Amino acid sequence: MSNPIRVRFAPSPTGPLHIGGVRTALFNYLFAKKNGGTFYLRIEDTDQNRFVPGAEAYIMEALEWLGIAPDETIGKNEKFGPYRQSERKHLYKDYADRLINSGWAYYAFDTPEALDAFRKSEEEQGKTFIYNHTNREKLDTSLVLSNDKTAARIANGEHYVIRFKTPVNETLHLHDIIRGDVKFETSLLDDKVLFKSDGMPTYHLANIVDDHLMETSHVIRGEEWLPSMPLHVLLYRAFDWKAPEFAHLPLILKPVGNGKLSKRDGDKLGFPVFPLEWKTAEGIATGYRENGFFPEAVVNFLALLGWNDGTEQELFTLAELVDKFDLNRVHKAGAKFDPDKNKWFNHQYLIKADNGLLAKAFTPILAKKGLTTEEETIIKIVSLIKERAHFVSEFWEMSNFFFQAPTAYDEKATKNWKPETPALMTQLNTVLATITDFSSMNIETVVKEWMTANDIGMGKVMQPFRLSLVGALKGPHLFDIVEVIGKEETISRIEKAISVL
Repeated sequence: MSNPIRVRFAPSPTGPLHIGGVRTALFNYLFAKKNGGTFYLRIEDTDQNRFVPGAEAYIMEALEWLGIAPDETIGKNEKFGPYRQSERKHLYKDYADRLINSGWAYYAFDTPEALDAFRKSEEEQGKTFIYNHTNREKLDTSLVLSNDKTAARIANGEHYVIRFKTPVNETLHLHDIIRGDVKFETSLLDDKVLFKSDGMPTYHLANIVDDHLMETSHVIRGEEWLPSMPLHVLLYRAFDWKAPEFAHLPLILKPVGNGKLSKRDGDKLGFPVFPLEWKTAEGIATGYRENGFFPEAVVNFLALLGWNDGTEQELFTLAELVDKFDLNRVHKAGAKFDPDKNKWFNHQYLIKADNGLLAKAFTPILAKKGLTTEEETIIKIVSLIKERAHFVSEFWEMSNFFFQAPTAYDEKATKNWKPETPALMTQLNTVLATITDFSSMNIETVVKEWMTANDIGMGKVMQPFRLSLVGALKGPHLFDIVEVIGKEETISRIEKAISVL
């Protein structure tokens, strides 16, 4: 690749960033970094009717949180700025005029009412209405008007659009990096609107002009844009520009059945489809960050939706993804979204996470319970429970017995409390009281020596012992619990169990 690699993520600020958009941004980022190129963010806000305040900041914050921030964007290394399309609108009229002058576009003055009437007339004759070569000279366009009449109507303030004049009877043989050779018949395409009389371009014109001016080398985008590929390639031809290479990513599919993943799927099955929380007057749409996912885990599972490196490896750091990423290994078929697998990814990252950082994340949860505990103790507790957790938010339920003595005892577990149990528990307390080195390993050694010396079966002591401390037959290694809560608390909980049970 001799030309510099420049790829972009170009979302519209119409709401929160869907997880499918995040994957598009991620694949662009990985491709750029793998090839020593540039990843830039352009905000495509030409459709002001759909503009949502806060959406642009949300997009930027999401990419920052995920660790895939752009090299260039609004306010950052603006080599080809502005990076907000609404601030570039002065550019597009000139390019629309170029297409008019070169015969690649024309003015259309049709009113919505006139188009509806024409469409109904066509349908009554059994025809399918497409605004293209079959009828563009039957409609109210500059193709059937003199230049003077066209200019006069524009000068009089009549509303118009500029449409692309799609070539007739041509087969376009195009190449997509992911899908290989694709073919389009130009006679089946419609003449897309490129520019409106309000001074704003449509997506198609602005996108092509900006990709050219910003020297985009590769366009990596979702499969839903594949039908736009022939128009975009023809626009490059019309301007006599070199087209970028195209790669259309597979859809992210619903967890159950076919179809594109939607917010409704997330609401129905209880998982986020946005990277960050999004608040509206109607309510709050939850995000992966607020659900306790590590950004590294989100990046990891998204990278494997439609791509793999050809091995069985599933856990990748961002650096490993950059090193291994190859567009030729992106699949054509859609990738099914698996919320349970995503939790598994987060579990793997939680296990590997620094205990000190996890303790800091757990501390506010404890504070809400009115509990203040030494950091060293919280770190120890976290180290004992994290192997079973998917999220920090689960820590309290898995560890509350470290901080509070049980107030009730699991009914099923109390079946292990036999008539001889109180006497054994009293003896156990006597043994515990004599231990000076109250470390997990030493306590276990002393207690097991006592049981062996007195020919006491493990089940007769261990299950009632755990029940006394935890209130149920759950939790990490029993003697680790004993070490953390300490001698005094351990003996007190056993005494309480004897009294209650």
